[in-house]
Amino acid sequence: MMKFRFRRQGNDPQRDKIKQELFAFNKTVEHGFPHQPSALNFDPQLQLMAIGSKSGAVKIYGAPGVEFTGLHKDTAAVTQIHFLQGQGRLLSLLDDNTLHMWELGGASQDGGGAKRGVVYLEERHAYSLPGRPGLESCRYIHYTHTPSSLGPVESLQEHPQLPGKILIGYSRGLVVLWDLSSRNAEHLFLVLSLNAIWCPFYCLINSHSDGGYSVWAVASGNPYTHQPVSSTIPYGPFPCKAINKILWRTTRSGCPVVVYSGGMPRASYGDRHCVSIQQDKQHVTLDFTSRVIDFFTVHTTDPEHEYDDPSALVVLLEEELVVIDLLTPGWPSIPPPYLAPLHSSAITTSCHIDRVPAKLWDRLAIAGKSQGTHSPHRSWPICGGKNLAPPPKQQDLLLTGHEDGTVRFWDVSGVALTPVYKLSTAHVFHTDCDLNDDPLDPRNDPDTQQEEEEWPPFRKVGCFDPYSDDPRLGIQKISLCKYSCRLVVAGTAGQVIVLGLSDERSDHMIDVSTVDLLQDLEGFTWKGHDRLEARANPTPFPPGFQPLVLVQALPPASVTAVTLHAEWNMVAFGTSHGFGLFDYHRRSVVLARCTLHPNDSLAMEGPLSRVKSLKKSLRQSFRRIRKSRVSGKKRPLTTPTKGCAQEMSSKSDRFGEEVAPVQRRIEPRSADDSLSGVVRCLCFADTYLRDGTHHGPTLWAGTNSGSVYAYALEVPGVCVGSGRVLGEGSVEAVLGKEIQLMHRAPVVSIAVLDGRGKPLPEPYQASLDLATAPDMSNTHSVLIASEEQLKVFSLPKVSAKTKFKLTAHEGCRVRRVAMVTMYSTAQEDYCENTLVCLTNLGDLHLFTVPALRPQVRYECIRKEDISGIASCVFTKSGQGFYLISPSEYERFSMSAKVTTEPLCSVQLDRPNHARMGDQVQVIIIKCRLSPKSIKPSPGQKQDQMDRDNPGGGQQSGSWNRRVSS
Repeated sequence: MMKFRFRRQGNDPQRDKIKQELFAFNKTVEHGFPHQPSALNFDPQLQLMAIGSKSGAVKIYGAPGVEFTGLHKDTAAVTQIHFLQGQGRLLSLLDDNTLHMWELGGASQDGGGAKRGVVYLEERHAYSLPGRPGLESCRYIHYTHTPSSLGPVESLQEHPQLPGKILIGYSRGLVVLWDLSSRNAEHLFLVLSLNAIWCPFYCLINSHSDGGYSVWAVASGNPYTHQPVSSTIPYGPFPCKAINKILWRTTRSGCPVVVYSGGMPRASYGDRHCVSIQQDKQHVTLDFTSRVIDFFTVHTTDPEHEYDDPSALVVLLEEELVVIDLLTPGWPSIPPPYLAPLHSSAITTSCHIDRVPAKLWDRLAIAGKSQGTHSPHRSWPICGGKNLAPPPKQQDLLLTGHEDGTVRFWDVSGVALTPVYKLSTAHVFHTDCDLNDDPLDPRNDPDTQQEEEEWPPFRKVGCFDPYSDDPRLGIQKISLCKYSCRLVVAGTAGQVIVLGLSDERSDHMIDVSTVDLLQDLEGFTWKGHDRLEARANPTPFPPGFQPLVLVQALPPASVTAVTLHAEWNMVAFGTSHGFGLFDYHRRSVVLARCTLHPNDSLAMEGPLSRVKSLKKSLRQSFRRIRKSRVSGKKRPLTTPTKGCAQEMSSKSDRFGEEVAPVQRRIEPRSADDSLSGVVRCLCFADTYLRDGTHHGPTLWAGTNSGSVYAYALEVPGVCVGSGRVLGEGSVEAVLGKEIQLMHRAPVVSIAVLDGRGKPLPEPYQASLDLATAPDMSNTHSVLIASEEQLKVFSLPKVSAKTKFKLTAHEGCRVRRVAMVTMYSTAQEDYCENTLVCLTNLGDLHLFTVPALRPQVRYECIRKEDISGIASCVFTKSGQGFYLISPSEYERFSMSAKVTTEPLCSVQLDRPNHARMGDQVQVIIIKCRLSPKSIKPSPGQKQDQMDRDNPGGGQQSGSWNRRVSS
């Protein structure tokens, strides 16, 4: 009987409806710190902060959860950004000489945003300014009336309490006080520097190129001022760098708060990135690890208040955002609820934990609060807008491993990515940069560490530190059991650390065990880095995760896979040489299996070695090409004639079926390829391996050469299939099955399915009644995903049941695989287990389990973004994260029901459209060109502008007239 193996069923309307209720792809929110920020502004009325970046992104932040993101159509750097205060409108100036207006509006694609009060950031207008980008681009932009221009202008400042009073600084050292109402120059100042700002009591202050600043008074009756009231060089008399920006804020105590950047002694500290704060005798120099972009103070702007009374200082740096509490003695920093620098040390791996138990969450939060030196009582000062998103139904964690040996825990339950806890593994080992043996010593804390010099009074602030004490400390793999509070982290030098959660400080020795994966194999010599040496003396550890045992793999190669089964007290790990199994309860090595091929010489060089055989790589590449050509000649492909193709098409239409596309022919990979012994994945499962009657603990391992090893484990105290509980003794591992995939494609993932075709529950879930117990009465199966295909085998016979050749059908290779649960939007109790595959082209392919029927395909990541594809991690509810820059995660959802996106509202005091032209006015001051020739960008027709702003023709027209006048 003929089997239609290469035919697929046609469209099923009922199934299509179910797909729409289950699947929907959306990129929802960007977590982390904006990459390469270039501009900063603050709206004191709305309490919103805006940041522009060199990539053309505009981001607005308010209270935690209040975020708006916009992106200019052209990739150009944002040089300036300004709020129209209280209106929810924003002006951005790019380095390509274009001016853009953004607006917080209630319109949305489905029209539902306005009903719920949700607002979105939208670009309303764009204008092209005359002149070449660069030297002739806009220097300063402000929103006010336009005076008559007197020549090249270098600076511009409007009085904060007296609208219409403007300071205009010219290139030859002249500052003019201009009155907009009378259109006259009220006062002239002859200054040395043009960086002038307004001060209270009708004074102005300007900074100098010698590192000082001067205060000038506006004397009545005399329109000319030649001498300042006072001049100060804070870090003189030595030659100092220029002060870049200065702020002067009054307080009720009578002692103003002066904040300025730069001004450091040129010879000794000219390369430091500093912001100084002075008030009376208090003086602190904030020392940062990255360049200062801009800063502002959060203070009172009500004209009825006589004093500014600053409460916080917000400093935007190139790599992080730092907020200083100006009301608390000592001026400590305030922990940010968002915009935390994910890349404080380079991210090397990540892991998502969903539905974190409340007890674990509370213990982590307490441990995290005890780590910081931040202000414990101050709330976040940027509190504009309102978060309309419902509270999260569950608590989720994102764990990131870093190059410096730290693991950071982030709260990703909502829109704001908030730091929870930081674990450092560097204290487990001896490194070259050890200060002393006590990691809790304040002298070892970079936030409180003081420099030897007493002047200037430096204070290290911020957590961005791109340097690592030892590259071997880098974290490569993470595994966490949320029920037993056991954590496993594995690193670059073959270290595998098992940790437990403790609420108290502890001083103890660390047990060390070694696992020799080569097992004295002859002919192999490790040429890579040495192992890290553990501390021999008792080591103090703070509350939080504390190491229980250190397992050292030999050779000390980077760990490529790790898995934890806390219910069995077992941890398995793999490297480029093989895999090992360790019982951390009994501190005993259970298994060490070498997976090296005789020709696997590159595996002995290590990831930090620079010795690589280019000649061998080229030889192997040419050998593959030659094999492909020879096999192509032996098996010519026959193409059907036109009539035959039409006949096949008519037959498929007649039977309601569709012929599968022509499959690509995949060449088998050579057995002597380099790094063929790399262990790619590991999996624990309670299933049938020896026979179909008795089930028990098993360990599965997949390698780079398409080999799969399955071991049957005898774990004392664990109930096996016959109901018998094994007695005391040691854990034993026996090889049960060994599978070799035909094309030798690398094995990406292994998952065991129960009798109903569902994934097995996590450890402790079934025993604690937190999940449905797996079906052990019917035949189990194992799903093996390689880079080329997905395949389901029955157990224990390991016979193929179904497969999908992804590379043959789609021409792509699998990079990431995950089992997720998709919930229906129409039925509360309906869900499906789905297999998600991320390919090297950046596409997401979703399949049913265990039938492996393709469901939907989404374009998620650009195929050129190799780092983004490699960093992708999935959640069990159908969401995912991937790095779009070293400091930002893009969050996406494949589920029609489960999404995490900003839903925000802002109370706006916006004038009507008819009067907008009179209230929104722009001054554009350029180095060489007059602002009178500003015009709309080429090709931007007036009718197109009217279509973009329906019902707002007066707004669009008046905007055009004002800028052109």
